[in-house]
Amino acid sequence: MTPDVWLLLAVVVVLLLAAWVAWTLTRLRRLEARVDRAWTALDCQLTRRAALAAELACHHAGAVGEERAARLAACVREVRAPRTGDRELAENALGRELRELPADLPGVPAALRADLDATATRLGLARRFYNDAVRDTAALRTRRLPSLLRLHASRPLPRFFDIEDDLREVTGSAAGGGRARP
Repeated sequence: MTPDVWLLLAVVVVLLLAAWVAWTLTRLRRLEARVDRAWTALDCQLTRRAALAAELACHHAGAVGEERAARLAACVREVRAPRTGDRELAENALGRELRELPADLPGVPAALRADLDATATRLGLARRFYNDAVRDTAALRTRRLPSLLRLHASRPLPRFFDIEDDLREVTGSAAGGGRARP
């Protein structure tokens, strides 16, 4: 091969690498925006659940029981300002308190109960969408070539948000209905 062919081959390789880097950076920016949007949706649902739990604890303490209302109010305070800095732990405690509520709460409006159930479902879905976005971002950033070229290395990897949720009705594994997962 002549030197001109080698030079042309080198230019083609450099151009292909530059195109791949540009495509990967664009993909990383889109994934970062997806993580941000998913976090906003998740945070909105977490805030909504805390507000509904606070309403239940404050305005319907007699229906849920004074002791349980006090525990709910304490969990809401902890969620809004976690003392330990671990929001996931605080959210898990609130979720457990809400799941332990009896199905029928006399004196609590049906609209509030329905809103609590719907918010729990939306929260579980928002958490899954967020964690999927985090997983996709981490998968692309930890591949060999992006790591070697240190693409987006100055940005911290987003963290998974792992809380307990009960989405049997969404995943279809509830005993009373829904479709079974394959």
